[in-house]
Amino acid sequence: MRKAIEHLKQADPILAGIIEQVGPYGIKFLDPDFETLVKSIVSQQLSGKVAKVIYGRLIAAAGDRLTPESLLKLRPARMRALGLSRQKIEYIRDLARHARSGTVDFTKLPDCSDDEVIDHLTAVKGIGVWTAHMFLIFALQRPNVLPTGDLGIRAAIRKAYGLEELPKPADIESMAQGWHPYCSVASWYLWRSLETNAGL
Repeated sequence: MRKAIEHLKQADPILAGIIEQVGPYGIKFLDPDFETLVKSIVSQQLSGKVAKVIYGRLIAAAGDRLTPESLLKLRPARMRALGLSRQKIEYIRDLARHARSGTVDFTKLPDCSDDEVIDHLTAVKGIGVWTAHMFLIFALQRPNVLPTGDLGIRAAIRKAYGLEELPKPADIESMAQGWHPYCSVASWYLWRSLETNAGL
């Protein structure tokens, strides 16, 4: 990890300042499995606190372990009562059906390229590129993912680089050329900068 940090510091003085203010790299990884992907769907467009409560209810209702089978045994009305929107219920159940049939195979994902993982996951209703990017970074531990559509990344770049507007994905790609092959590490520091006031 020291190599990645030194590379980013040398490649980008502004990012170097953020790294200094944020401090040691401390990303927390998740298991690259069905439960993690369900959790990411539950979390879409919700605060972390609310998502955690709803996800906890879902696990309890499914018998303390989320599997495609335990989830599909829950009736949609029961899932709705847990606080899930109709749309998210549809997405989660679609993922469960894909996982049960093997069209989404979590055991194969670690051996797939980043692009293959994105193609594999976005075939499921409700899973877009953003969710696939989060899975690549936090579950599959891929070092060079740049989630250009993430609002937090865009807001952090706008603040740190003194931009008038949120940067477009193409602008971020251009700015991040020197960050490769450690874009995931740079992204983590950008997210953290919003919490620590680094880069002001």
